[in-house]
Amino acid sequence: PRMNDISFRNKKNKSEAKRRKGTRVMARDGTDATDQIRREVLRAAAAVFIEYGYAATSIDKIAEMFGATKGRVYYYYRSKADLFFELHRVAMEMNLDTIRPIAMEDVPARERLEKMITAHAHLVMRELPLQCVSVQGVHMHLTGNTTPEQRRLLIRLIEDRDEFERYYLDVLSQGVGSGEFRPCDPRILIKPLLGALNWMTVWYRPRPNETEESREHIAREHAEFLLRGVLRDHMAAQGDRA
Repeated sequence: PRMNDISFRNKKNKSEAKRRKGTRVMARDGTDATDQIRREVLRAAAAVFIEYGYAATSIDKIAEMFGATKGRVYYYYRSKADLFFELHRVAMEMNLDTIRPIAMEDVPARERLEKMITAHAHLVMRELPLQCVSVQGVHMHLTGNTTPEQRRLLIRLIEDRDEFERYYLDVLSQGVGSGEFRPCDPRILIKPLLGALNWMTVWYRPRPNETEESREHIAREHAEFLLRGVLRDHMAAQGDRA
């Protein structure tokens, strides 16, 4: 089932790329300049959504944050709702691209879970505006007034969210089965685990003098704390790391 999901997503991405082929411009580093600009528009929109909320956000405010005319924003996105949905899609794509390869590594469950938590925390800190908007949830604003295309995307977003959670759930279940983790119900335990990581979007704000080392410290503290909740003997884990 996972390979089918990945194949479907790859086909969809290729179709989208083909649709926009005529407008593509390559940057000096060989990347797609159009996609770079779209991503910067999304980051500007995320900052505005966070500051004003969905209802009070306008294309004018997004254009001002982006540093361009609203006509340029409309060139890439047809409406505020499309922007909001695309923010969620990109954020969830980032989440899956970060977690999936770690969850599928052929290493013990404990090692995978620790790496997943650490990588997840780094992603939240690195892409804070997008992650903040994503955590709010699409359904909070748009389920009552959507186009057919947006409803299809909403279904896909929910499927992606469930897939993301399933990677954590699988690793927890495998760890319980192997004896690495204490006997527990992974379906319940996953809620406070992901809740703690998502709560970073509420309290974390980058500091002017922040370094990669300080971010690593935050990520490691999360991993250490959350692992203690599942390891059969967290004192032994500390001893292994010392």
